Amino acid sequence: MRRRWALRIVDLVETASPRLTILPRKRAKKPRAFSGEAIIKIFFGGNALVAIIVLALITIFLFREGFGFFGQNLANLRLYRQAGLEYVDIMRDQADAHAALVRWLHQISLLEEATTAQQELDQFADKFSGAGADLSELVSAAGDQALALREVLAGREAETPESDDGDIAAKPAATLTPEARLAELRANTGKFEGIVLSMQQNMPVLLTQAPHLPSAKAQASLARWQEHAAEYLRHLPAATEQLRRWNPDIPVSWQRSVGSFLFGKNWVTASFWQDWYGIIPLLAGSVLVSAVALLIAVPLGVSAAIYISEVAGRGEKALIKPYIEFISAIPSVVLGFFGIAVVGEAMRAASHLSFLSWVPFFPISERLNAVTAGCLLALMAVPTIFTLSEDALRNVPRGFKEASYALGANRLQTIFGVLVPASLSGIISAILLGLGRVIGETMVVLLCAGNRIAIPDFTQGLGAFFQPVHTMTGIIAQEMGEVVRGSIHYRALFMVGLVLFALTLGINYLAQKLVARYRMSIG
Repeated sequence: MRRRWALRIVDLVETASPRLTILPRKRAKKPRAFSGEAIIKIFFGGNALVAIIVLALITIFLFREGFGFFGQNLANLRLYRQAGLEYVDIMRDQADAHAALVRWLHQISLLEEATTAQQELDQFADKFSGAGADLSELVSAAGDQALALREVLAGREAETPESDDGDIAAKPAATLTPEARLAELRANTGKFEGIVLSMQQNMPVLLTQAPHLPSAKAQASLARWQEHAAEYLRHLPAATEQLRRWNPDIPVSWQRSVGSFLFGKNWVTASFWQDWYGIIPLLAGSVLVSAVALLIAVPLGVSAAIYISEVAGRGEKALIKPYIEFISAIPSVVLGFFGIAVVGEAMRAASHLSFLSWVPFFPISERLNAVTAGCLLALMAVPTIFTLSEDALRNVPRGFKEASYALGANRLQTIFGVLVPASLSGIISAILLGLGRVIGETMVVLLCAGNRIAIPDFTQGLGAFFQPVHTMTGIIAQEMGEVVRGSIHYRALFMVGLVLFALTLGINYLAQKLVARYRMSIG
């Protein structure tokens, strides 16, 4: 029986064997080594992660070091008001405006070629300067009183004051309370009002005695000066009213601390009087220099890229392209020396040429100015803009060009109607990278911009570009090594860095929005 069942099972297996598939035994998977693709992903992904981490660390570092500036600046402004320095500055502004008018007269004298007319104008300038002597003396005396009060309020021992003739004052300064000192300071309001009345009576007569200059250019400048002098006299009573309304007990708000930095027109450090940290002069200098650089670099870089990509022959490409790209290898300090010794001197010499005398702001007295620095920065930005713009033009599909020629367009129509619009995003990126190269440069602006911390006089039109300026990068490089860590000056420099950082991000964001809008319009 068992044998019969065994034979039957064998027959069944033999019958079904053609339809059976013998599966191999599964083996345990061995760990596989990283493939080339996985290594590439880890490498580039790691680099991207490092870039994000570095950007986050830079942002955190800037905020951490700059944090606390506004609190320190607020305390600084409160002491400025309580000590009466703000009160004295109301009078000082009028004295400075008078001194500026005197300097303007001396500048007009340089425009006049006749010696006799120059002497007459110099004598008139001396008379006008003497008319404000009493105001200058009052400001000096009131300034000493305010400084003494500030020392008392700051907890320092005040020095014994001296009278005008050098004798020690009868009443020791140490016995005066801050309230008494403040009352003495505010007593200068009456003195200022008397000086203003005297100036309003005497100066109009003096203005009518201004000499007539033979030079038409000098006479026109003198006429503008007379208008400003008359305007100065009309505004003097308003300063008297400000002194009367001034109150040291009015609190200084946080908005004043923030606004004095973002909209302040003065950057004054290590001053015996008052330190100011206003970014507007530095921002104006950076914008002015960058504008000059881009106005020169963008046409040169983009047009050179178009020529090399679409017009030049093989021999021209082999000659021109390496030389343009070689400019980026020149050290910035060498370009700075070139700007000082060659560009600045040549520009100042050209401004004295007779056939350029028709230019309103020529001749210029400063060889180091925004135009000098902008020309050198343009030279540094051209290789970046040229290389990236050429790459963008070469990446345009060849079919675009062939289709344009097939429709009957010539070379210029194809370049400016097809290739440039198709590569516009790449060209804008090249310009932005060039702007980043310009706005972040330090050595050239330190050597060639003139380093004058003042807002350019834009009333001179294009002449504002030929005035010395200072930039945000230049001020950080110049002053960071001299400040005490944790001081208000130290934190102010980091706030300048934060503004520069935010400005760069804003420019890139706006450029991306413009590119996206352009793509939608041509889509």
